[in-house]
Amino acid sequence: MRLLKWKLSRKEHYTDEEKNFKPSVVPDAPGRIKSMPDGDLIMWVGHATFLIRLRGDLWLTDPIFSDRALFPKRKVPPAITTQDLKNLGAKRLNVIISHNHYDHLDSETIKSLPDDTRFFVPLGLKQFIKGLGKDNVVEMDWWQTADAGNGTEIACLPMQHWSRRIGQDVNTTLWASFMITTPELKIYFAGDSGYFIGYREIGVRYPGIDYVLMPTTAFQPRWFMHYAHMDIDEAIDAFHDLNAGYFIPTQWGTFHLGDEPPGYPALELKRKIVEKKLDPSRFLIMDVGQIIPLKGRAR
Repeated sequence: MRLLKWKLSRKEHYTDEEKNFKPSVVPDAPGRIKSMPDGDLIMWVGHATFLIRLRGDLWLTDPIFSDRALFPKRKVPPAITTQDLKNLGAKRLNVIISHNHYDHLDSETIKSLPDDTRFFVPLGLKQFIKGLGKDNVVEMDWWQTADAGNGTEIACLPMQHWSRRIGQDVNTTLWASFMITTPELKIYFAGDSGYFIGYREIGVRYPGIDYVLMPTTAFQPRWFMHYAHMDIDEAIDAFHDLNAGYFIPTQWGTFHLGDEPPGYPALELKRKIVEKKLDPSRFLIMDVGQIIPLKGRAR
């Protein structure tokens, strides 16, 4: 009934700029990555999918390369293909899955990844991933940590969300955020979450977070979306709770999932930075295919 009420409710008015704004796509992502053979980096593939290189290993967050997230159609193409991933010369490909919604766990993408890809997933998703032909799966509960090798640790952490797929009851698998820690960097992938007090605890338990990949989509209408999705004010509050260095917005610009247009969250974030007199250099609003070298705080 709530879903039907949302679909039938009156929509907010958006300007032509807000309706049409999209991220740019920077071409030749594979070539540019190969031209940077050394050092840690991050590239936005699109939506919640980021390619991160740490100590020579590659990490993918919530990979979706398909044209649709079940029903919503992709507005911007991904920066790379799964075939490109096989030609980047990485020691290992790791994948983080935050939860099982279709825009975060895409079956066709998972099947197309190299067979030796290693997956880190919340409780209840191991057998699903193995059913897609991938056997190297580490299933984790909140606050559990795992040694990812090469001096890297991964922690499975709380987020405020839910889970369901066709044929599955609500909340029978877990949802999670993740922290990747190396001697040089701490990167927090917030997954898909509403605002909750847990961000303060994560910030205390993991001081010195360098980069936060923060969800910024599907937050309108607030009466329907507030529990599972932060609006821009709440995402900024979460960033401050985490006491992190840099904020990288995720999920905007690729799929139309809420009432707001896909590109609207980035424009709203830019407005809030000015309104709140925040340091714009700490907010990295990336284009698809853009590569940013990663550097940690002095430790």
